[in-house]
Amino acid sequence: MGTSVQVKPLCGVYNENPLSYLVSIDGFNFLIDCGWNDHFDTSLLEPLSRVASTVDAVLLSHPDTLHLGALPYAMKQLGLSAPVFATEPVYRLGLLTMYDHYLSRKQVSEFDLFTLDDIDLAFQNITRLTYSQNYYMSGKGEGIVIAPHAAGHLLGGTVWKVTKDGEDVIYAVDFNHRKERHLNGTVLESFVRPAVLITDAYNALLSNQPPRRQRDQQFLDAIMKTLRADGKILVPVDTAGRVLELLLILEQYWEQHQLTYPIFFLTYVSSSTIDYAKSFLEWMSDSIAKSFEHTRDNAFLMKHVTLLINKSELENIPDGPKIVLASMASLEVGFSHDIFVEWAADSKNLVLFTERGQFATLARMLQSDPPPKAVKVTMSKRIPLVGEELAAYEEEQNRKRKEALKATLIKEEEAKASLGVELVPADPMIIDASIKPPSSNAAGLQHGAFRDVFIDGFVSPPSSAGPMFPFYDSSSEWDDFGEVINPDDYMIKDEDMDQASMRIDGDLNGKLDEGSAGLILDTTPSKVVSSEQTVYVKCSLVYMDFEGRSDGGSIKKILGHVAPLKLVLVHGSAEATEHLRQHCLKNVCPYVYAPQLEESIDVTSDLCAYKVQLSEKLMSNILFKKLGDYEIAWVDAEVGKTESGTLSLLPLSTPPPPHKTVLVGDIKMADFKQFLASKGIQVEFAGGALRCGEYVTLRKVGDSSQKGGGNIQHIILEGPLSDEYYKIRDHLYSQFYSL
Repeated sequence: MGTSVQVKPLCGVYNENPLSYLVSIDGFNFLIDCGWNDHFDTSLLEPLSRVASTVDAVLLSHPDTLHLGALPYAMKQLGLSAPVFATEPVYRLGLLTMYDHYLSRKQVSEFDLFTLDDIDLAFQNITRLTYSQNYYMSGKGEGIVIAPHAAGHLLGGTVWKVTKDGEDVIYAVDFNHRKERHLNGTVLESFVRPAVLITDAYNALLSNQPPRRQRDQQFLDAIMKTLRADGKILVPVDTAGRVLELLLILEQYWEQHQLTYPIFFLTYVSSSTIDYAKSFLEWMSDSIAKSFEHTRDNAFLMKHVTLLINKSELENIPDGPKIVLASMASLEVGFSHDIFVEWAADSKNLVLFTERGQFATLARMLQSDPPPKAVKVTMSKRIPLVGEELAAYEEEQNRKRKEALKATLIKEEEAKASLGVELVPADPMIIDASIKPPSSNAAGLQHGAFRDVFIDGFVSPPSSAGPMFPFYDSSSEWDDFGEVINPDDYMIKDEDMDQASMRIDGDLNGKLDEGSAGLILDTTPSKVVSSEQTVYVKCSLVYMDFEGRSDGGSIKKILGHVAPLKLVLVHGSAEATEHLRQHCLKNVCPYVYAPQLEESIDVTSDLCAYKVQLSEKLMSNILFKKLGDYEIAWVDAEVGKTESGTLSLLPLSTPPPPHKTVLVGDIKMADFKQFLASKGIQVEFAGGALRCGEYVTLRKVGDSSQKGGGNIQHIILEGPLSDEYYKIRDHLYSQFYSL
């Protein structure tokens, strides 16, 4: 049998809930994504709590709460302790996203599901990988290789490829085939015939996405119309994901047209987000990377966007038309929630949604058709304690401190009693004569027997010791050049560096802005005051799709090209999941699964894989040809067994039979067109084919008899037999390796 593969959804099937899936490969358990929603609903994590202790590794695909929001809570409360893998942008931007969510929640509630320290602990041990980097698992996962590849949805977003014994398991959710301003499209189409493909049906019913230029222009037209009418625009955004694309669109348009309307990016970590974006250019689109390479022009040097980390800064701005991109996109909490409440009653204003709101959130309610004319919201704010409340708080704190001190004293008394030696409690000169100089290998001071101390003028007991402070003779080694030092004593560990930069700086090395750090360090006693309020929605509400996901038609084409042996569908409404499942059964592969929550399905490959050795006799007669990073050869051999009983390929005992020439490689028609033009041949595209010279036509067609369509392709060369025909055929053959 092939590699054993089981898939068990823990959250995010037949609905739009967060994503979390347990994938077992030959008994090694991967938790792929660990998402949570903006409500931080603990009931969603019950399936995860039942398997968290069995997880061997965690793979994170995107830096937003839907894909990693539950990681701090799972590690603190659910017993998740496995190593975590992600790309550098997912690690950095995911950390900022969690900071922003925590600070937003803490300002309006007594949020206690996790703390900033819990976030730090969850993220500090993440192993960061680059795109296409193979990481070889060890121990229980020996033989398994994982590699991240570009998803095209968010910066650092990942399509995970997990390989065991030559069989690939691909996890590809929330991918985007379109090239955008700051991201290249996904590389999912480069994978062909994987053993298992796990993908989502989120956009399966969405069709007819407008071209990027048309979409961007509609976005800018709506903004300019509002600004020219003296209106204000609120764009609810995520912390560090799709907002980067929106900022680039606005920045470039403002620069081209020399506009002066102010643009504000308001989150608790806005400056850190942009600082990290500046440093991640190699993860972005080719155009951004080339621009920086040639002109040192960094696309995220924002000249027209002002970064804010506090709403009070926005309130100090003179009243007038402006654009504010504020977190959170759901409008449940955060700056966007408060700004919406203030601006909703003015008909000149615009709330511009760029992504679908999560289920049961204020944003989702406002995106309904028709939108509500009035909504009830809860307004909460944190205020300092005063008067009797402050006195009661301080009294309670004093009581807790006394209880803690009392508990500490009791522990000390119990520790002394356990030594079995009587002490004189009123004697301040009692010392521990067994205290030794601290050792680097010691966990702490060791307590030994206590001695009586001679304090009067009579004859001292034989067991007494003179009162003195402990003295340690720290002898050092010396050589001809001076004192011998240990370089390790002066090394700063990576985790220490991360912890040192965790709090205050807003520069590249910091993770929190200075103002946000002030909120954390503020220990003033406070309480949260809440009130219900009815908001009459008179402003304009517009939704435009800037989610950065492939639409239904593109998803079907990509799946047809990849043509997996087995397909698992997750994350999408019941209608979208069933629609895509029926399509794939007819056009992609015969094995399509759509498991229910906590339903474990076996998608083990039907292929039989064997490991064989290549004998030295066989290898000595093989002529390899180099193909990119690989060497290839045609082998005629027979299977035998070695003395140890393992299978081995041996040379044939009879002359090998003849075989047809095999052309290895892939040709792109656009590249071949340029090649022929460089050889002086007149060439042009016509009717989906390449017209070469006067009479020869070259076309590429798929084999429709194969499920998956684009998997097998044929190149057809048509034209009368002539010198021109044979010349073009030779040029075509030169693009391949023949075996």
